[in-house]
Amino acid sequence: MSTDTSALTASNFDWKRIVFLLIGLTLFFVVNFSPPWPDAIDPTGKHFVLSKEAKGALAVFLLGGTWWVFEVVPIGVTSLTIGVLQVLFLIRPAQKAFTDFMTPSVLFIFASLVIGMVFTKTGLTKRLAYKMLAIVGEKTSMIYLGCFVVTAALTHIMAHTAVAATMYPLLMTIYAMYTDDDEPTKFGKGLFMGMAFVAGAGSIVTLLGAARGAVALGFFKDIVGRDVSFFELTFYMFPIGWAMTFVLWGFFMVFFKPEKKTIPGLREKAKKLGAAMGKITKTEILAASIIFICILVMSAKQFIPILQPVDKTAIILVSTVLFFVFRILDIKDLEMVPWNIILLFGGAMSIGFCLWQTGAAEWLAINWLTMFQESHWFIFVMSIAFFIMIMTNFIMNVAAIAISLPVALVIAPYLGVAPEVILFSALIVAGMPFLLLVGAAPNAIAYDSKQFTTGEFFLFGIPASILLMILVGIAVAVIWPIMGMPILIK
Repeated sequence: MSTDTSALTASNFDWKRIVFLLIGLTLFFVVNFSPPWPDAIDPTGKHFVLSKEAKGALAVFLLGGTWWVFEVVPIGVTSLTIGVLQVLFLIRPAQKAFTDFMTPSVLFIFASLVIGMVFTKTGLTKRLAYKMLAIVGEKTSMIYLGCFVVTAALTHIMAHTAVAATMYPLLMTIYAMYTDDDEPTKFGKGLFMGMAFVAGAGSIVTLLGAARGAVALGFFKDIVGRDVSFFELTFYMFPIGWAMTFVLWGFFMVFFKPEKKTIPGLREKAKKLGAAMGKITKTEILAASIIFICILVMSAKQFIPILQPVDKTAIILVSTVLFFVFRILDIKDLEMVPWNIILLFGGAMSIGFCLWQTGAAEWLAINWLTMFQESHWFIFVMSIAFFIMIMTNFIMNVAAIAISLPVALVIAPYLGVAPEVILFSALIVAGMPFLLLVGAAPNAIAYDSKQFTTGEFFLFGIPASILLMILVGIAVAVIWPIMGMPILIK
């Protein structure tokens, strides 16, 4: 009996998990306790010292990245480890390290997930899913395309986190009509990962898709002294965002070609199920009204001065409060919130602020960008885009832009590069972190479908990121010059 038990334990021992757990710990201790590293020096000759705390931040950053990619413990637990290490090794005080777990951005994600729950509970999700399927038909390739187009379009008018939380239950309903099997499928992987990727692609088109645009334009005005309007940003970003949406559709049709070309009888089944739901209920109308008004107020915030000081998190949390006030949700629903995802983003915010506040991120940016200060202008622009693309997978895209854009805009004039091309290329890649779940909330929301692992997300994110860089290169060299964007200073 004991022999059988020990044999079973040995066969279940996960060596891969232990190896990557130890790799993460080794990276942390080697970097944290290594001798001081050389200063970073910017083009003006200013020195940036990598302090003991900043080196510790890099150590936590490496451990967190390793554990997140290979999922050696639940992703939310890795986040807790990030906070714990900062405090135990005196990198940042507990007040800062753990407060970041409940920043406005994390609460915004919580409120977005609650909106998704309301769509599911009230039946709005099924009603929308049946309508969509009746339109796009039975071809799985068209179902992919329909879901991607709707996702991208919605991010033009609302935050991509809220869009992902809205689309997620809708996709779950569609997927349930594809198969009853609990095992992941190629179609499931493509549907949910594709939604996450496309939410990023669509969010670059307007200032309403994410906060990163407004922050970047603020830096640009401070450094360059010129305003970039809402409509100028949309003019240059629209062709890129939509080109990437259709490129991603092709990408997922190649890498995750659905097992079934069609779902026979789907259109008729969707019509019958939609009809069986009857007329829209008062609860559905109330829930939809609350959600629509919150989205409308958040969208109008950009244009109405009196609303501009109000943080969007407070606005979206009003919807959460009203769902409970009007008894659309109850305490049992609150207990169903995926706290693993909330903790994941708490940890992402904590390591992001840690790298930023200790100066580690700035040290990295200056070392990277000064390597290219004597390169051809095109190589320099692409190096900025590449750095921001990598950093935005680990830290907040706002922070990635905040540490990189000022340095890049200082170096750009020496190479005769116009500041506009630096700004817009940075904004493209900051919106599309395809490697890690922590890069953007839609990635983590899609992960909740259990259709893919963190390793698969990282693996397929590599070719998707390469396609993104190719598109940036085409935009810089061809598309934007044709549209009239200044590329080089004359």
